[in-house]
Amino acid sequence: MPIAPLQPMLAAARAGGYALGYFEAWDQTSFEAVIAACERAQAPAILGWGGAITSYDWLESGGIEQQAGIAMALAERATVPCAVMFNEAKTLAHLERALALGANAVMLDSSHLEYAENLASAAALCQLAHPLGAAVEAELGRLGDASDPNSVPELTDPVQAAEFVAASGVDALAVSVGNVHVMTAGESGVDLERLAAIAEAVDVPLVIHGGSGYPAWAVREAIARGVCKFNVGTRLKGRWLRELRAALSALPEALDIQQTVGSRNRGDVLERVREGLIAEILHMLELYGAAGRVS
Repeated sequence: MPIAPLQPMLAAARAGGYALGYFEAWDQTSFEAVIAACERAQAPAILGWGGAITSYDWLESGGIEQQAGIAMALAERATVPCAVMFNEAKTLAHLERALALGANAVMLDSSHLEYAENLASAAALCQLAHPLGAAVEAELGRLGDASDPNSVPELTDPVQAAEFVAASGVDALAVSVGNVHVMTAGESGVDLERLAAIAEAVDVPLVIHGGSGYPAWAVREAIARGVCKFNVGTRLKGRWLRELRAALSALPEALDIQQTVGSRNRGDVLERVREGLIAEILHMLELYGAAGRVS
């Protein structure tokens, strides 16, 4: 089916009291796992890749085209509504390339920008994306980074958020309310009062990045306070590595190489990896209340 616009998907989530999952993919196995999980759960899908921690040189030399090609091909074959997103790109030029290739949801990595530059960049991206029908997400505030002990979070200010959304025209706002990027263990904090104040101040869906470490107990609380989308990446990469290690350690000395690598049969090591990712995503879709939302 044609790729689905993200804006009505977010609106439906808001009205229905659930959240979409953006499960960041980085290779064909992870892209396929996202689609397969959403189809099994009958959940709306956002198929996308990120730019923040991906090699700039690789993206420049065709990586954007490669990722968009995989995402578009899978999205167009999907049996559930599916948007295609380039998340946290490094430059507006990279996002312009993704839009030209068919991506219909985009976000600039603005974590390092001061307020005025962040606002100007978000507004410029809206001018690029909106005439194409694409949704724009922006981030206000700065998340902590579990991989950097020197990172200093900056919580989103509700008054500033209202000004930012009105002046930029963004379709969704990612917020900093105690959530943390790149958590591999433990749980992040969450300031639910601040989240409620932001939701009261702005009229667009809210997004939680750092979904890997976001506490499960606070998911429904966040959805009740305007969150319509959770971003998850680190958790999936951790599952990918665990499944691959387990699959490789279980291999016998004598094996059929053709069946073990690239066959896509049961003995293929990447089949085990893919199924592990699917199981992880299915769990998150249930947690977000997104399962069963496609009639």
